[in-house]
Amino acid sequence: MESSLPKGLKSLISFFDRLPGIGPKSAARLALYLFQTPQSFLDEFSTAVNQLKNEVKTCSICFNLDDSDPCRICSSEKRNKNRICVVERVLDVLAIESTGKYTGVYHVLGGVINPLAQVGPEELTVEQLMHKISDNPEIEEIIIATNPTLEGEATAMYLKKKIDEDGKGVLVTRIGHGLPMGADLDYADPGTLVQALEGRRQL
Repeated sequence: MESSLPKGLKSLISFFDRLPGIGPKSAARLALYLFQTPQSFLDEFSTAVNQLKNEVKTCSICFNLDDSDPCRICSSEKRNKNRICVVERVLDVLAIESTGKYTGVYHVLGGVINPLAQVGPEELTVEQLMHKISDNPEIEEIIIATNPTLEGEATAMYLKKKIDEDGKGVLVTRIGHGLPMGADLDYADPGTLVQALEGRRQL
């Protein structure tokens, strides 16, 4: 079937197929859907993709994504800069922000420690987190909100050990398990996330 497709469609399908969570059938459906949309939609879609790298910036403080650097969370005078919630990815920031209950700031690791995938602390923003802690003697709490997976738990324990070795006596808490093992923060509903935040425990 694929050999009978026009070259333009095959090219687009191959791009979609390379996206995470998109298989060959889903890639074909997306490509065919786009073909059937008006040209004005395709033009807007193309503009949005082209502007992605130019207009979206990585915050140099917390590694969240925003229109500006520093991001609006780090720049806000209403946020408690002495409470840092450490998350795996930007989607986790969005999930926690959706609760409207957290008033501190964030630190995005960029993933978790996973030796099988050859991801160590050096591939994450662990060093930047440690600098952030050592540079600010006013920090009250580090909330480790990695996902409740084996890798997330291992990363949490690694961070706890690193922070304890610093000798500053910073309180380290782990997000409460209102979340089941194996769950991702960005799939959790706001109510569950509020319970997890409020039920955090000291590590």
